[in-house]
Amino acid sequence: MYAGAKGLFYALSRSSRLKRLASTYGMTADGFARRFIAGETVEEAIASARALQAQGLHLTLDYLGESVRTSDAARAAVAEYIHVMDLIVASGIERNLSIKLTQLGLTVDRATCVDNLRRILDPAREHGFFVRIDMENSQWTDVTLEVFETLWQQQYRNVGVVLQSALYRSEADAVRMNELGACVRLVKGAYKEPGSVAYQKKSEVDASYLHLMHILMDGGTMPAIATHDPALIDAARAHAASRGIGPDRFEFEMLFGIRRDLQASLTTAGHRVRIYVPFGREWFPYFMRRLGERPENVRFVLRAILHERRH
Repeated sequence: MYAGAKGLFYALSRSSRLKRLASTYGMTADGFARRFIAGETVEEAIASARALQAQGLHLTLDYLGESVRTSDAARAAVAEYIHVMDLIVASGIERNLSIKLTQLGLTVDRATCVDNLRRILDPAREHGFFVRIDMENSQWTDVTLEVFETLWQQQYRNVGVVLQSALYRSEADAVRMNELGACVRLVKGAYKEPGSVAYQKKSEVDASYLHLMHILMDGGTMPAIATHDPALIDAARAHAASRGIGPDRFEFEMLFGIRRDLQASLTTAGHRVRIYVPFGREWFPYFMRRLGERPENVRFVLRAILHERRH
């Protein structure tokens, strides 16, 4: 059921017809996607970010988009990220971004992507931004880590990466990132992956997450424990207490609009909690992956769509 749900929603995320329908209703003032997406513009995202910071939360902004097919589209994404950085600096909110390499031209060629990433990292470094490279599906894992390490070896230290506990390979990758001193966000993985490269049962993914979490907390550099699972959060807190790992040495990360109660309780308890704030017009694939992770939200969304179509 776990792998099947992710596979279904991944397939739906690629439906142009469903995307057109969702786009009609999803981001209206009370649209169903507003629960997970901060807005279609950077101005809306900054307003949401200010509200989060007022609650003592940290943030990372993600300008949604992926799998661009041309160099021109990749250059346009870079220009937009530079514009986003300018507006963030002017706004005074925390300077932290998340990006996808296929949005920067990795689907075109590796060299284009590396050049475009530098065009973001250089002004980001100048203005004190941290930039997290999101991890996409497994066909991009090797090259994403290669690109990350290329920039790391060129002394870019304002950049981090993501590892997925669903993938068999992630233990070796976690050890390598610890050796480099890189900052890792640990996630379960939202993509449908074959059994040849990834665990298919939720219990296996969770067990892998727990193991990787221990590796990163024991030997990593400011790991981000990205989960809404109370059992895994409790396990992280217990592990930190048993090893004398202070709350200044790791952080929790959660998605915009999910488990606000848990975000607040962890912040009150003295933990650093970062919220992943997605925005932009290309929100549909991201939104569908969130539903694949949390199928209980499907009924809520379908009710909202049907309500909009009746009125």
